[in-house]
Amino acid sequence: MFTIATWNINSVRLREALVARLLTEEAPDVLCLQEIKSPVEKIPLEGFQALGYRHIVARGQKGYNGVAILSKLPLADAGDRDYAGLGHARHVAARLENGVTIHNFYVPAGGDIPDREQNLKFGQKLDFLTEMRDAFHADNPARSIMVGDLNIAPREDDVWNHKALLKIVSHTPLEVEHLGAAQDAGKWVDITRKDIPDGRLYSWWSYRARDWDAADKGRRLDHIWATPDIANAGHGSRILRPVRGWEQPSDHVPVLARFDL
Repeated sequence: MFTIATWNINSVRLREALVARLLTEEAPDVLCLQEIKSPVEKIPLEGFQALGYRHIVARGQKGYNGVAILSKLPLADAGDRDYAGLGHARHVAARLENGVTIHNFYVPAGGDIPDREQNLKFGQKLDFLTEMRDAFHADNPARSIMVGDLNIAPREDDVWNHKALLKIVSHTPLEVEHLGAAQDAGKWVDITRKDIPDGRLYSWWSYRARDWDAADKGRRLDHIWATPDIANAGHGSRILRPVRGWEQPSDHVPVLARFDL
């Protein structure tokens, strides 16, 4: 059995102490971070290694993007793809000794206007998702787990107000359709919603809210998926809402699941 967590940390160097706290209190076997905003050589590894996380596979970028997989378990680098040719560090994969491949994604946010003609970033997001779909269709992934900040809340109960957010980037029908196509291409199972099929679930709350907890205008942007051959081994999903209230927090919180493999 191993536990995997995914967390958009919004700068691993700025929030090193928060990562260390999570590793201490929750002790997941594998932690996938997005938006680390750091070159690989400047990730503060010493403290994480002292907590038992001696293995890392990462792709970094100065000041922007970046993805990393920290692990207590031995990892082999399984490569990366430059989806949509953006030149961004938004994907990395690693393979555990049991043969399970972990994909860690940071899908582009897409800007503020849900129109690719008016907003280049929105078009890049759609292209990124389309290339994910095509890659999954070509690769036919097996014994794989996919996690990350996918920057889309697909279900009506993944947002605080479905109707109010239909024209807001991250919940527009076009984005949901593109994400669904990528999910279907890899036959991915949404582990969080397999475990918690009903009710509102959020993993992100905006910094703009004066009181994020009271307003509770959240979205479920962070996901853990698995291929059908191992999906039934996934259970125990949790979203760590209290982490949003830690000092100088990320606007995302960790999402966890266990796999009996």
